[in-house]
Amino acid sequence: MAAPPVSVGAEKTFFGHPRGLATLFMTEMWERFSYYGMRALLVLYLVSGGADAATGSQGGGLAMTAATATAIYSVYVSMVYLMAMPGGWFGDRVWGARKTVAIAGFVIMAGHLSLALPGQAMFFLGLALVAAGSGLLKANISTMVGHLYDGPDDPRRDGGFTLFYIGINLGAFVAPFVVGTVGEKVNWHLGFALAALGMGLGLVQFLFGTKHLSQKSNVVPNPLSPAERKNVLVKVATVLVVAAVFYGVVVAMGMYTLNWAIVPITLAGLIIPVAVLVRIKRDKDLSKTEQSKMTGYIWFFVAAAVFWMIYDQGGSTLSLFADGKTADTVLGFGFPATWYQSLNPLFVMALAPVFAWLWLWLARKNQEPNTIVKFAMGLVLVGASFFVFIVPMNMAGDGTKVSPMWLVSIYMIQTIGELCLSPVGLSVTTKMAPQKYASQMMGVWFLAVTAGDCTTGLLSLAGVDLNGTGVIAMEASLAVVAGIAIYMYRKKVQALMGDVH
Repeated sequence: MAAPPVSVGAEKTFFGHPRGLATLFMTEMWERFSYYGMRALLVLYLVSGGADAATGSQGGGLAMTAATATAIYSVYVSMVYLMAMPGGWFGDRVWGARKTVAIAGFVIMAGHLSLALPGQAMFFLGLALVAAGSGLLKANISTMVGHLYDGPDDPRRDGGFTLFYIGINLGAFVAPFVVGTVGEKVNWHLGFALAALGMGLGLVQFLFGTKHLSQKSNVVPNPLSPAERKNVLVKVATVLVVAAVFYGVVVAMGMYTLNWAIVPITLAGLIIPVAVLVRIKRDKDLSKTEQSKMTGYIWFFVAAAVFWMIYDQGGSTLSLFADGKTADTVLGFGFPATWYQSLNPLFVMALAPVFAWLWLWLARKNQEPNTIVKFAMGLVLVGASFFVFIVPMNMAGDGTKVSPMWLVSIYMIQTIGELCLSPVGLSVTTKMAPQKYASQMMGVWFLAVTAGDCTTGLLSLAGVDLNGTGVIAMEASLAVVAGIAIYMYRKKVQALMGDVH
């Protein structure tokens, strides 16, 4: 049984919130530090070859093509979000949220330590561990924040999640300056080791701070029965055996290449989101109203997939452009390309309070845009950012290094788009979720990221040059057209949404 809530005045607090929020704030901050620090290095490490005395490049990477690096990056990011669904399942049915987060921390740290060791095998093992651990943690730590409050009507609840969101962006902001600088300028593997250290610090303070967490986080809400556990183990073992036999044959025949691993994962990342939506949509237990809301939700899901397809190229296509075609000095001060990855969290922290105030101000005047219009704005803005990107791409065509302000502008436009779409998407997901799938729908929302990033990965594997102006223009046009289409059909979508506004 959960312990009775303690009044705010009777215990030490964290900015007026339960002490446990400090534990979860710091855990998430250090986890994001490790994740974004590693992500800032990922594509640059993959394309880095031998050392270059002229540029001061250290070399020592895996010397892959930009297309292969972009595909691996896209698949990796998509898997982090895909793993959020099984991560939530483990929290609900096997370990409980608290134990799942602790295990996730160890898995993530082991992944970064694997990346810190040389060799392609250790690199891919590290990526798999970090993706699995991040999925386990992401799905459960937000649930634990909710456990700290006395139900959904606790007046401190929204403020607590806002503080938690600041922790996410604080870790993401600092990471490229520390992990990115050391990895890019000193040694790639030392950078990955720093990411492991960051996760280790987060894990230590989480374990020491668990006494401040709600007892609810120890509870397994819907534990597996012995028969269900046996059934799951048999299915997992069957899949692993089939995969091992298949790839063993491929290797024995001398046919194995990297695509044998990347392509199936990429296809799975596209098929699974579609299959999940189809399964929910065809569930005969849903009422007519819930069916209608799910039809409307598909519009938002597809729009979000298009948005994330472009947005997440900030760590691949834009990162490669920053490294090779953007000046690395401002007013005589030099800096590594990884620092650009700090721009998004910086803009989020600066602009999120402004947007929160703006929506409230417009609401008081009865002029706040509805969810559909905000989605359309997000899509048009992310498309506009890539139209802007075409300008410096053309300027750099003759070998000229362009001003860093081009990338600053692009990241800022994308962040404004994110603030229009991402928080609204989380909110509309909870509002439109059928009662039967209330706890699963947040995982469905994350699958939009998976679908968008896997589309990018598949394009790269198909030989499409995502660093070319033609493809950038096509993606920009797709986002803008999708945004305009949603706006044009807003009345139809609103009718499907029923009482959700």
